[in-house]
Amino acid sequence: MALVWVNHVEDGTINPFDRGVAYGDGVFASMRTASADMPAGILFLDEHLSRLQQSCERLGIEWCVSDLLIQQLTQLAQQYPQHCIKLILTRGVGGRGYQAPLRANVTEVVSVHAIPDHYHHWQQSGITLASSPIHLGRQPLLAGMKHLNRLEQVLIKSQPLPSTHQDWLVFDCDCNVIESSVANIFIVKNDQIFTPAITHAGVSGVMREILIDTLLCHGIAVMATQLKLSDIQAADNVLITNSLFGVIDVSAIDDFQFSPWTQTSRFRHVLSVNLSS
Repeated sequence: MALVWVNHVEDGTINPFDRGVAYGDGVFASMRTASADMPAGILFLDEHLSRLQQSCERLGIEWCVSDLLIQQLTQLAQQYPQHCIKLILTRGVGGRGYQAPLRANVTEVVSVHAIPDHYHHWQQSGITLASSPIHLGRQPLLAGMKHLNRLEQVLIKSQPLPSTHQDWLVFDCDCNVIESSVANIFIVKNDQIFTPAITHAGVSGVMREILIDTLLCHGIAVMATQLKLSDIQAADNVLITNSLFGVIDVSAIDDFQFSPWTQTSRFRHVLSVNLSS
């Protein structure tokens, strides 16, 4: 059973009229705590909080992280190494119908979860993807944010995966490759790295941004651009990233096979995102 706090109250409740419940009016982050053999803390906490702040500003929600919240997150990271800490922010209760109140009374929900056991196996063995029949809508005002409206992902995940695959490759309604259902995607072609431009759909994950910055610092070119399935099929290597499993190889998409990237283990080590068994 997950541990949960609502506005710092353990096992607290959310008002049924909270706008996060009524309209998905809010954002969230899924953050990983460091492994037991590392200094305690949340990996890339500043980046997660910065993205939450930027997303709130885009939605017109007045919020900034408090010392009390930082203290709570820090204590939980010490108590629960190699776990997921999820932070949900909603606009709270207020407004008439869809119309938001002039000032938000933000609801903060913090919960602690075990990291799925298979993520360690994925790091070691890679993952296979199948092309999803359900495509994402295009909405530039929401693109990049990890907002609470995840019905598209719910529909994607409701489809039965082929038995030989572990996740979906997701496209937008113009058949551009966007992401997997749980991660961002990168391809390696002729020693250059490409990733879909998250301008009209999808989530710009914290690990995506961290990996881009790290690759550039190591002299490896990265280009965010429009990608089609044919571009993915022509790749030498394919990777996916998220904040819980870091960086992993994709060994197949549909019937197309890919070899592991020779640098995957190196950059997992550089980023300190290896999962211990």
